[in-house]
Amino acid sequence: MLYFAVKAALSGILIAIISEVAKRYPGFGGLIASLPLVSVLGMVWLWRDNPDASNMAAHAEATFWFVLPSLPMFLLIPAMLRNGYSFWVSLVVGCALTICLYSLTAWAGPRVGVRL
Repeated sequence: MLYFAVKAALSGILIAIISEVAKRYPGFGGLIASLPLVSVLGMVWLWRDNPDASNMAAHAEATFWFVLPSLPMFLLIPAMLRNGYSFWVSLVVGCALTICLYSLTAWAGPRVGVRL
């Protein structure tokens, strides 16, 4: 249980740092948020729990394929905000788009030979 608490605390601290930096420097906060820190931490935790090279390789590859459908959200949200939509509406629509694209990726990926 202590190990889980440490993982959660470190992950939460990372998110808090990003939000604090972004208050003063939105671009730099975006840069930090765009780093694959969460993915790297996830891989470290996974490797510590289960040091299996083939499992890690499959995880890293699936992460790559699932990053791609999340990217349009980061264009849609600012476009909606600049066109007068509220933050919450923009966020919900962006998340809904991402869920749809994730679903499409999960459905289409294996059909075109991508292991997810």
